[in-house]
Amino acid sequence: MRELQVLHAVLFLMIYLAALIGNLLTIAAIITDSHLHSPMYFFLSNLSLLDVCTISVTFPKFIVSSLSGIHSLSILGCAIQIFFAAFFITAEFALLVAMSYDRFVAICHPLHYGIIMNPARCLWAASGSWLSGLIYSAAHIGNMFRQPFRGSNVIHQFFCDGPHLLKVLPPDVFHTEFILFLASLCIFLFCFTILVSSYALIFSTVLKIPTVEGRYKAISTCSPQLIILLLFIISITLAILSDISDTSPIQNLLIALSYTALPPLMNPIIYSLRNKQITVAMRKLIRRMIYSLSWIS
Repeated sequence: MRELQVLHAVLFLMIYLAALIGNLLTIAAIITDSHLHSPMYFFLSNLSLLDVCTISVTFPKFIVSSLSGIHSLSILGCAIQIFFAAFFITAEFALLVAMSYDRFVAICHPLHYGIIMNPARCLWAASGSWLSGLIYSAAHIGNMFRQPFRGSNVIHQFFCDGPHLLKVLPPDVFHTEFILFLASLCIFLFCFTILVSSYALIFSTVLKIPTVEGRYKAISTCSPQLIILLLFIISITLAILSDISDTSPIQNLLIALSYTALPPLMNPIIYSLRNKQITVAMRKLIRRMIYSLSWIS
């Protein structure tokens, strides 16, 4: 139905613009406010940039396809979508691990924070996150597209989704992909164990703070990262554990949206609600923008 396709395009455009504006405002606020030039906000600006990239991989193509009525995608286009989706999602998880370590050092070792989280180390941590995503996505794509696909070329999804492609992979390619999945799962579980241990130490340290104000301040600095991390892990877990053969098209759509749209859309909201410095910086930036526009007009 043409009306339904236009409705899809409008809804996806609203989600895309909301995520885009929220994350770009976060990046601009951090860059323009000198009070936010610290390791935590440096990692947050990288996270916002990754969110912009993640949602930009799939949404613009789907919006254009819905409006034009053309729902085909070339093999090259499919490979590009999967490559960049895997790249940015993997890099985001690695960056969330680095952000959790930053909060661990800030709360558990505050006197050594400036020495441990120096600018060079922060740059290496952020670069390592992006590099890990690049390595994983390159290995992933190099294996999946090394042989022609078998079976139907119809994917019941709004983008070229990896789990749906697994059904049409040749057996040897599927086996290699399964090995890659097990290796990445082991790394994920190892990182998850480190994260659980880090946050357990963080909250045990917080409970030892004598004043209520001190405990609240410590929790408020790490709770946004924890909420975002849990949101990311839940969305990825849903994508991994869901059986696409037994789910309806609507369920497939919601599962895909949970890891392609939900984190980029919610991350700026979580930080703006839980972090007063980000909120104040955003307000100042918006005021300057409104003042500049009114002065030009």
